[in-house]
Amino acid sequence: MSRPQDANRSFFPFGNPFRMISPKGTKIPPQLLLVLHAFEATLEERLKKLIPKSKDEILSFPWMTLAMQTLCESHNDIKTLITELEVPVCDWEDKWIDVYFDISVKLLDICNAFSSELSRLNRGQLLLQCALHNLESSSSEQYERACSSLDGWNELIGSGNPRIEKCGSILDDLRESIDLPKDKKSAKGMVLMQAMYGVKVQTLFVCSVFAAAFSGSTKHMAVLDVADIYSWASTFKGLQNLVNEEIGGRFSGGRFTVLNELEVVNSTVKELYPIIQGVVDNIETESPAKIVGELGKAREKLSQGIDLLSKEVESFFYVVLTGRDALLSNLRSGATVTDSILEVNRDVQIVK
Repeated sequence: MSRPQDANRSFFPFGNPFRMISPKGTKIPPQLLLVLHAFEATLEERLKKLIPKSKDEILSFPWMTLAMQTLCESHNDIKTLITELEVPVCDWEDKWIDVYFDISVKLLDICNAFSSELSRLNRGQLLLQCALHNLESSSSEQYERACSSLDGWNELIGSGNPRIEKCGSILDDLRESIDLPKDKKSAKGMVLMQAMYGVKVQTLFVCSVFAAAFSGSTKHMAVLDVADIYSWASTFKGLQNLVNEEIGGRFSGGRFTVLNELEVVNSTVKELYPIIQGVVDNIETESPAKIVGELGKAREKLSQGIDLLSKEVESFFYVVLTGRDALLSNLRSGATVTDSILEVNRDVQIVK
């Protein structure tokens, strides 16, 4: 995808997003506090859903699918909150809108990187499917074809994905400006900014976990320090510590990958490959048929996981994209769109 040059800008820009000027020390009215508290309570419940009953659930495809689902829900809630607060788009500064579009492109780029990796993994499981089909026969020719497919799997799964590496650098940029603004804004602006902060933390956490899982490295893992003043801070810190420690432990333990389903497939392939090559005496190993059956089950689980997670990543892509489209539509109907905004939007059309 085409993407504009990254700038040193915050994930959600806080540089005076509203033109409305309010006296210093503006306080949030009780009715707006209720709205904010309800939003943050829902955010905390979503974070709690990601705390697994067992560490073995972490970085399984069902867990990652749930994480992406909660992210979609939170971003949809932000769009709903903007509507409920009735903050006219025409009151937003052009610079804030410009940065919003730029940052949303970064999120779309991250989605495309994840989709690229899931497509790559899907190609791998198709190679496994081909190998399993050939192993249904006992002919040496079919076994050779199975070996070729497994060679293709090993080569593909052992290679890197440049798009995931670029995704990590984007996350690094977004992580640089995560703190809330110190300036006092309008009451509605303060509510929106605090709600956005929570979603920003959730987004960076989920996306950095995905980047670590897909890249096979903890280089871009987020360690976000959230102040205790937020009602959801304790829940988030517990979740972050649990997930980060588990991922770090898996890498330090020499695991091929931190993804559960992928690790099972890989270990089974390693066990099966020398058998069908005739390197290992079948008498000293488990029945090849049993191992083939285990690989078949593992491949099916991997395939289902890839399919479900791919759909959720696509959903998140469109949540971000429709948010952009809605804002652009409001701008066209009530304000002048700057050239820079249009330029960023043309880049998004390439993504679509």
